Amino acid sequence: MQLDYTPKCSKYSASFRRRKGYFLRAETAFGFMSFVSGMYRYWEENITEMSHGEGFLTVLNTMFDDPGLYFMDEPEAPLSFSSCLRLVALMNRIATTGGQVICATHSPLLTALPGAEIFEFGSHGIRMVSWKELDLVDHWRRYLNDPSFYLRHILEED
Repeated sequence: MQLDYTPKCSKYSASFRRRKGYFLRAETAFGFMSFVSGMYRYWEENITEMSHGEGFLTVLNTMFDDPGLYFMDEPEAPLSFSSCLRLVALMNRIATTGGQVICATHSPLLTALPGAEIFEFGSHGIRMVSWKELDLVDHWRRYLNDPSFYLRHILEED
């Protein structure tokens, strides 16, 4: 079976062989990233000498340099707040140059990417929502407004 991945009506159309893709799962990626550091078509920097987050950003900036289909599973895991913002900029660059990102995340920063189609998974099932309607955005907002409201339940001693 052959898949036709060439987008229709796009000035960024390319053949399947020329398209790029990459899957990132935060928990298992570090060993792979360390193994391929310095190999042809990967990154030249030694990511084992970087912080976890900087290593991930190095990989993302290298691997996500062309339009393609990119899958990410909680890429925010090793990233600081400012690094998450850099990842949002990278995701935006991919989208505006004809690529697509499918990202599973718990980050209100990543879900705030303008133009993103957001699907929320929960006890209600799957629904398409706006950023402001996301349960995770509501929880973060309430937590940042009053951390003690959440913390009192987990810090109480028996």
